[in-house]
Amino acid sequence: MRITIVAAGKIKEKYLTMGIAEFVKRLRPFARLEVREIHEEKMPEAPSRAEKEQVLQKEGERLLKLVPEGSYLFVLDVHGTELSSEEFAGNMEKLALGGCSSIAFLIGGAFGLSGEVRKAADALLSFSRFTFTHQMVRLLLVEQIYRAFKISRGEKYHW
Repeated sequence: MRITIVAAGKIKEKYLTMGIAEFVKRLRPFARLEVREIHEEKMPEAPSRAEKEQVLQKEGERLLKLVPEGSYLFVLDVHGTELSSEEFAGNMEKLALGGCSSIAFLIGGAFGLSGEVRKAADALLSFSRFTFTHQMVRLLLVEQIYRAFKISRGEKYHW
């Protein structure tokens, strides 16, 4: 299976980079994971609603261009569906058994997502009602993808 994470912004904190690298390494027996990043669009100080929408539109277009064609697209969104790890694993397994060989996850920038990005999603996924930085969400996402493979294979997952 090919998994692509499309994200706005670079990971700056070393502890997050190290955590992501660890789970990417652990995923190698199960899937090929690629991360594609764009720089975040600059938001003016105290933007008007129209300015904010324009920035999100521009950022969204750039993000969507990086989603591999034919991929099943999960967009991480605060208004998405919350799943347990087991439910997420079940969704991933169902996609694989249905012949889906390419899955993409899209993580927007600090200011959210455009309506076009939400419309392009095959599924909107929320990790929690808590707010996390988009960099931290990337670590949580790769950990949950790894956990999903372990759950689907009936393998134990403990640190």
